[in-house]
Amino acid sequence: MATSTTAPRTTTFESADPHAIELFLAGAYGTRMRIRSADQRRFLRHRRTDAGTFAIDVVEQPADRTFAVDPMHTVVVTRVTTARIERTCRLDERRYDVGDLFLAAHPDAFYTCRWYPGEIANCVIDPALLARVAATAPGRRGGPISFTSLDPVSPAASAHWWATRSYVADLLGDPEVATPLVLTSAAQLLAAATLTTFPNTALTEPTIEDRRDASTPTVRRAVAYIDSHAGSDIGVADVAAAANVSIRAVQLAFRRHLGTTPTAYLRQVRLDHVRQALIDADPTTATVSAIAASWGFANHSRFTATYRATYGVLPSAVLRGA
Repeated sequence: MATSTTAPRTTTFESADPHAIELFLAGAYGTRMRIRSADQRRFLRHRRTDAGTFAIDVVEQPADRTFAVDPMHTVVVTRVTTARIERTCRLDERRYDVGDLFLAAHPDAFYTCRWYPGEIANCVIDPALLARVAATAPGRRGGPISFTSLDPVSPAASAHWWATRSYVADLLGDPEVATPLVLTSAAQLLAAATLTTFPNTALTEPTIEDRRDASTPTVRRAVAYIDSHAGSDIGVADVAAAANVSIRAVQLAFRRHLGTTPTAYLRQVRLDHVRQALIDADPTTATVSAIAASWGFANHSRFTATYRATYGVLPSAVLRGA
């Protein structure tokens, strides 16, 4: 995977050669793997859609295989689709059946697993993406994140994560919608869902310096930056850097002085740009969904509802000049 969000690229690997399978999986997951199997059905199919900071995989094999895997230094969320998995990591032994969701391993830990015949779905996430998203959420901090459990906090959290993954997968499959801004939002959404689904050590409180820096000048600098960079791939970390304060300080400043968040303000600025683009567009060649996606709004029905609630008119009517 790349270290930044990129245009989605889908690749498929199929092989019945044990050596080729081992080499491919080691390359795909960035670590050394040793695979053993007494089963003669050695075929494996791996399909990946890679968006840079994250990748979505579907892997299928008919064999009973045992894997010994060196530390991957990345976060891999696995859902058992039709198989069964027995996994040991740091002396923690678990068995997962159809529908179960779990982290494959601690990023810095060796693990072993036995994968019975069937399909699994993996989501590979760059830890740096998790750190950036953790830093932008209230009550969280950046830096290295340790997961205190490889299992979800609840069945409801597990279901929410899978629904998020399915939504993101649909976005990746639609070239018209998968614009750079949409992909960045999708990556952040997936990372946020992962942080809320699996227990971790990212919680913190704002410091005295954060509270001091949550000032009117901070808001002015942050607003000026957002206004001039709304069409770029920016997040709260970029806004904080432009304002020369911490992420927590810029969050507090927006809440204290504007009654909103930096993310909500950025969304409103982009919505204003969509409105102007609809007014200026040629209705015979432009579409509402394409214009909205170019400014980071991927879900058409949600965008339409937000636009109507904000401006009191449907975006399609604005495009038609009605």
